[in-house]
Amino acid sequence: MNFHDVRFPANLSFGSVGGPERRTEIVTLTNGYEERNTPWEHARRRYDAGVGMRSLDDVELLIAFFEARRGQLFGFRWKDWSDYKSCAPSRDAGFEDQPIAVGDGQTKVFQLTKTYASGGVDYVRPISKPVVGTVKVGVDGEPLVETIHFTVDATTGGITLIDAPDVGAAVTAGFEFDVPVRFDTDIIQTSVASFRAGDVPRVPVVEVRV
Repeated sequence: MNFHDVRFPANLSFGSVGGPERRTEIVTLTNGYEERNTPWEHARRRYDAGVGMRSLDDVELLIAFFEARRGQLFGFRWKDWSDYKSCAPSRDAGFEDQPIAVGDGQTKVFQLTKTYASGGVDYVRPISKPVVGTVKVGVDGEPLVETIHFTVDATTGGITLIDAPDVGAAVTAGFEFDVPVRFDTDIIQTSVASFRAGDVPRVPVVEVRV
């Protein structure tokens, strides 16, 4: 697919507005009850890249990044400062943060995931863009060493263990990650006068499926 494996400047995404979006189809029955369903298994995140602009130099950097991506044509990485770790924002990622699989004695390739739990209900989110050098993996409570015990595909979020975990062995991981996105517009409108007056350009960004 059309994707550039480069991150939008993190200092510009800091302070941006955005988060997950769900799509729910609601049908109201004649008796007043509702039937609710969703065609989406996973949420889709949206952000506004313009909110992070603090100077005209930032605007120039944004325009350069926008032009290099050809507007909406090429996707890129986005750091969601509110949700970019396998653990709480105040902690450092550790190899026991997220349960990602249970060994069957044969499988060696696993997908990184992050589980969101609330009220006894879990949602498992696939992680496709881990940050290089941050992925930590463990099996049955024992940490593994990257390049010796496992490798990471930073373009898909897949990890490959050198040896298949034993049957029933818990495979866990910790990591930082980016969101695969693209610009949701082919035009950026700004001016020196409006920017100095506090009117920053609106630059919508939307998550893409990879």
